[in-house]
Amino acid sequence: MFGKIGVPELILILGIVVLLFGAKKLPDMARSLGKSARILKSEAKAMKSESTQKDAAPADPPQDTTQTAPRTIKAAPGDVSSARPVTETDRTA
Repeated sequence: MFGKIGVPELILILGIVVLLFGAKKLPDMARSLGKSARILKSEAKAMKSESTQKDAAPADPPQDTTQTAPRTIKAAPGDVSSARPVTETDRTA
């Protein structure tokens, strides 16, 4: 069915498209189609590079080197006698 499209048929289709959409809208439509294609291509590249970086990245998260004040765990509100400082080894995730 589509194997027999020649030059006269393409000219006819192009004429119908121009009549339907108007000559002023066609450049804008082509421009927006080009922008969409570029955005799609850049997003696909970003996803591909992100997945390769994720595979190559070390499993350990980066260590926080900032010093923070030690936390204190209290046994009961107001019970200061049993309070002890919390170290990084005491914390559970």
